[in-house]
Amino acid sequence: MRTIWFDMDGTIADLYGVTDWLPKLRSKDVSPYVEAKPLLNLSLLARYLNKLQTLGYTIGVISWTSKDGDHDYDCAVRDAKWDWLFEHLPSVNWNYVRITSYGVSKEKWMKATDDILFDDNPAIRDRWIGDAYPPDQILSVLKELLHQE
Repeated sequence: MRTIWFDMDGTIADLYGVTDWLPKLRSKDVSPYVEAKPLLNLSLLARYLNKLQTLGYTIGVISWTSKDGDHDYDCAVRDAKWDWLFEHLPSVNWNYVRITSYGVSKEKWMKATDDILFDDNPAIRDRWIGDAYPPDQILSVLKELLHQE
């Protein structure tokens, strides 16, 4: 079963567009994760994901906590990211949501070598064993997958 994975920050959620996001994260403020706006049409994304699941794909999120976080802040970040997903993509029944410590290898969560990853970080995409794409290709790649089935 092929899994389609999504990073959150900079991929589906505009964390970096939140005013003063970095100073806020460094002061252990989770508000940027809450305030981040969607980076694409989430209604269309949800429709594509739900259709792909009916075709046998599984879907997941692999996202990191903050770089300078401690245990308590990491827990707060995880909660904020879960809340963001449920607020912005309530119709999506995620098979996996992995919000892991900053820097943990995302390949660790792969289910198969043909898994797909959408991530804004080129270095992470380069290390990914399966197909990996930047955020601006999310909808076109998903649409193509739907047309292949």
